[in-house]
Amino acid sequence: MTSTDASTDPRPDASARTGTVASPETGTESGTVHHGTGSGPRSSPFRHSEADRDAAPQFVLPLVVRIEKTAPPARTDALETAARAVLVLLSDERATAEDGEWAQAVRDWQDARIRKVVRRARGAEWRRAAGLPGITVTGRPAPSENGTSVEDGPAVEDGPTSEDGPTSGDRPASGGGPSVAAEVRVFPPVPLDGWPKELAKLQVSGTDLDDPEPPPAPDLTGPVLWLSPHVEMSAGKAMAQAGHGAQLAWWELDDAARAAWRGAGFPLAVRTASAERWEELIAAGLPVVRDAGFTEIAPGSCTVVADHPALRRP
Repeated sequence: MTSTDASTDPRPDASARTGTVASPETGTESGTVHHGTGSGPRSSPFRHSEADRDAAPQFVLPLVVRIEKTAPPARTDALETAARAVLVLLSDERATAEDGEWAQAVRDWQDARIRKVVRRARGAEWRRAAGLPGITVTGRPAPSENGTSVEDGPAVEDGPTSEDGPTSGDRPASGGGPSVAAEVRVFPPVPLDGWPKELAKLQVSGTDLDDPEPPPAPDLTGPVLWLSPHVEMSAGKAMAQAGHGAQLAWWELDDAARAAWRGAGFPLAVRTASAERWEELIAAGLPVVRDAGFTEIAPGSCTVVADHPALRRP
């Protein structure tokens, strides 16, 4: 698993919206340029100066993906669930209300470098992490051999779960195989050097996820986070990058589009674009995540294009 962080650069003379991301753990850096008419840029408390953002206290958004040895989630489901988890937190009243208990932390996080760290947990590790304030988002399981799924998903579960045994959000570690839905818990931002001990001890690297079969073609009438066909990423890095793409789209949307997306449960797909489509997407004026290239990939690599219907040009 890897971490990334992003910043914004809302310059009015910019010709394209891009995202760049960076962190001490993965070294990815991104920034986004806004030139849309949505409420996102107006409601996001970003510093316009690179120096100001770097000088501000640095926070990180922790995401923990549940990966049991005998029942790992499918890669695409994990990526989509991580992206939705970011959106769920960004739209939660605890983060958006002026007096929300997470509002100041979210504001401080967005006012500096937008760092995200994805860690993995299983068994007791997951139960301990689930006991901290946060939101667990459940994805959609892959079909089993008989064509059925173990859960209906996707779903969102709020509040802590018990460390002593399974709750409604806790599932057996075996028996699901590739049909087990992804579970990602997102937590309010924490200081870069102030991680809760339950999360700080979790592993960041060393996990690979696969799709048991190629994911179906996405619904092009809905939001799609397109991954670059030219960049190979670990599952953790791709999860963080998908989260960045979802966040860039959220910032660009107006209030009506945000409300509609949230009301529908944040449907989205994460797919790898063909080389031809990728070139079209990059030139389409949509939000783009651009990596600084400290780890895994080359500097300046575009990793994700956030293709939301409300952001497409006529």
